[in-house]
Amino acid sequence: MVKAFVLVVTDPPVQRIVSNQLIGLPYVVGVHEVMGPYDIVVELEAEQLNQISTVLSDSIRAIEGIKSTTSLVAFPV
Repeated sequence: MVKAFVLVVTDPPVQRIVSNQLIGLPYVVGVHEVMGPYDIVVELEAEQLNQISTVLSDSIRAIEGIKSTTSLVAFPV
């Protein structure tokens, strides 16, 4: 199992709309609106890293209102 977090910066007026669109995407197991330099943290889980890469490039980055993303792949401790 691969776990990743995507840190999302949005246009402020559409933050809630973006959050709601993220909730329904494949491999998304959590969406959290946060304070600080990022607006949303998306938690993803998949069997393979390429599945996360695909949903990131084809779905997450395609959402209107997302200005930038930073992806973090988690390694088990």
